[in-house]
Amino acid sequence: MNLQTRKHQVAVIRYNAGNTYSVLAALARLGVPALLTADPEEIMQSEKVIFPGVGEARNTMRHLRENGLDDTIRKLTQPVLGICLGMQLLCLHTEEYDTECLGIIPLQVKRFRPIHGEKVPHMGWNSLEACSGPLFAGLPPYPYTYFVHSYYVETGTETCARTSYTLPFSAALQKDNFLATQFHPEKSGSVGEVILRNFLFTPSSEIQ
Repeated sequence: MNLQTRKHQVAVIRYNAGNTYSVLAALARLGVPALLTADPEEIMQSEKVIFPGVGEARNTMRHLRENGLDDTIRKLTQPVLGICLGMQLLCLHTEEYDTECLGIIPLQVKRFRPIHGEKVPHMGWNSLEACSGPLFAGLPPYPYTYFVHSYYVETGTETCARTSYTLPFSAALQKDNFLATQFHPEKSGSVGEVILRNFLFTPSSEIQ
């Protein structure tokens, strides 16, 4: 399906988190129109949804609850892509201010604890391993992507890509129609472009 055939084929969730406009710019480079919105109806009616974010989990979850976006996100049945904080908030709980998250993906978010003097936040390019699923179609083994984060998601059955920084952790997740990346595809060059294209242009039936 051509994403340009409908006005609001892709919704980008607007909330009190940074990096939203970097995602919109990446979509514009791909020629994909997107609607930046906090309106539950517009989000529910979109073909695909992106849940990006850079910020602090506790205040963000409070904002989502106060604006009814927590229930909206839980109810989504179309493909959803969480990015960075968006990925972490899809999980059960984060150690960041002991915050309960959306509970969609049954994994925990933990803070990096340096073992050999590693710097936190984890910032820079890291290779991915054990990549599987629709996001990574057409990519070579061990692609490099860009990370900026102080908290990580543990690995589990929903992990569809791993990387390591002090320990192995989930670089990407998938549970049903919910996909997520800890790295920033919008800042990951040609690899990130492929990942965004895969999410945007793979038929919804093949993602779920």
